[in-house]
Parts: sequence; C-alpha cells; structure tokens
Amino acid sequence: MEVLLPTLIEDPLTTIDRTHAPVPVTSSRRRKAAAYVALTKPRIIELLLVTTVPVMFLAQRGLPDLWLVVATLVGGSLSAGAANTFNMVYDRDIDAQMGRTAHRPLVTGEVTPRAAMVFGILLTIASTAWLGLLVNPLSAALSLGAILLYAVGYTMILKRRTAQNIVWGGIAGCMPTLIGWSAVTNSVQWPAIILFLVIFFWTPPHYWPLSMRFTEDYARAGVPMLPVVEGNVTVARQIVAYSWVMVATSLALVPVADMGWLYLGAALLSGGLFLREAHRLLSAARAGLSQAKMRPMRLFHFSITYVSLLFLGVALDPLLHLPLPGLV
Repeated sequence: MEVLLPTLIEDPLTTIDRTHAPVPVTSSRRRKAAAYVALTKPRIIELLLVTTVPVMFLAQRGLPDLWLVVATLVGGSLSAGAANTFNMVYDRDIDAQMGRTAHRPLVTGEVTPRAAMVFGILLTIASTAWLGLLVNPLSAALSLGAILLYAVGYTMILKRRTAQNIVWGGIAGCMPTLIGWSAVTNSVQWPAIILFLVIFFWTPPHYWPLSMRFTEDYARAGVPMLPVVEGNVTVARQIVAYSWVMVATSLALVPVADMGWLYLGAALLSGGLFLREAHRLLSAARAGLSQAKMRPMRLFHFSITYVSLLFLGVALDPLLHLPLPGLV
C-alpha cells in the first residue's frame, strides 16, 4: 500500500516544485479509509466468515433466518477487525522487519498507533453491542472472548515467547464456529465443539507452511515460530500429525450431528487431499530439498481450499440430506 503523499503548502521560505499538483482531498480520504480497512485484515475475516455461516445452516438443520445471518456476519466482522487491529498495533515493531508485513499501515505511517488503538476499541464496543442487541448475549460474550484471546493471549503473551504460539493462540480463530451455532440456538453443543476442534487442529498445518516460507523474516524479527527453532523434518512431522487428527475429528461430526453422504464425501475427499499434501511436504523435508523445491506454500494454499470444501459440506448436508445407513 502506498504511503500518503503530503500536500504541498506554499511557503515563501521554501522552494517548491510548482509542477506537482496537491493530492486531491477525495483521493487522500480514500487512502486513509483503505488504510483503516487494512488494519482489520479483510482476507482473514473472509476465512472466518466461511466457517460461521455453514455452522448456522447446520444448527438450523436448514436455512436460517436471513436477517440473523446478516447480523451475525456484521458482528463477527467487526469483532475480527478489532482483534486484528490490536494485533497490528502491538506487532508494528516486528512487522517493520518482515518483508510480507512491511507495507502495513502502522509501519508506513498511514495510521498512527493512537488512532489505530481508538479504532480497535470502537470496533470492540460496536461488535459486542451489535451482537448482544441483535443476536444474543452468548454470541456477544463469545465474540468478546475471541478478541481477548487473539489480542492478549496470542499477540501479547504467546507469539514472542513460545514455538507453540500458533497452536494455543489459534483458539481465537476457532471461535466463529461457536458463535455461528450460538447465534441460532443460543447455546453451545457438541457439533459446534467438534467443528471448533477441526479448526483448532487445522491451524498449525495451515500456518506452519507459511512460517516455513518466511522463516528468515520471523527469525530476523525474533519470533520463535516452529520453523525458526526446529528443522524442516520436525516441522513437517508435526504438520502430518495435526493433519491426521484434524481429518479424524472432522469425521467424528458424522455420528454426532447425523451428517449424511454429502458431508462424508466432502470430508473424505478434502481430508484425503490434505493428507497427501502434508505427506508430500514431509517426504520433501526428509529428502533434504531446498525450501524452493519443498514448496510449503502448496499446503498453505490448499489448507484454505480444504476449509472451504469441508464447510460447504457442513452447509449443504442439512439442505440435501442423504442419510447414512444406521444413523438416525
């Protein structure tokens, strides 16, 4: 993202290049608005919402109320935006040292830390009030808990202290499954907990390949991501282990939530492809291949596809339910 250009002001004591026109006010406002949007990490929010709506379909066992879906998505987006904003405020020092984050608004100076902090607080208040008034108090409490888990638990406590930071810090990213379920039922039940665990076990094999790709950046910033403190083989082994547990957990939803052939097929197909990619990465690590030949980002990108396919199955199965023999 480009840095805002200062508007030239005529000063008799300063020589000014009069061939340069001042930045239009509308353009400046758009850039400032874009900078605040960037603080919320919109792409991460999109992924979180992918796990929220399908859970609402499952909780309803059909089509949930459209207004309830919209209200939950708006509240969830505000909540995730708040958490991500606090993360950028606290991590602005290490973001400046990493190539993939050096363009963030607090690093470039497009937004001041004070302004970003106020923005995050306003988003927190807005999201909690919105969900509490328009959805239910339980969803609001879960949302506020997710903000605290990410902003304090992961960003401030775990990220710079332990190689298991993303494992336990990733709990915040699992919360949309509980929020989606509670929005419909005003409760938290086993199907939601199982999907919570699917995302919990998915997070390390999703994030560690990215960390492998940017190991030097994390090392330079002093962040002890697992690929920084352990070799590629050890990291790949843990990725495979978490992947197997993730797939097994996704299959546990079948008897617990009376899922049918559609979900089972989605879980087996997407899970099988995920395991193949995880084992491919382990084989490449054992062969001592360079990072470029290991291609860890293949697994990172497919992990997003995996979640999309799996939760598409979660959403469609209640609508087009094809029961499995022996399940009621």
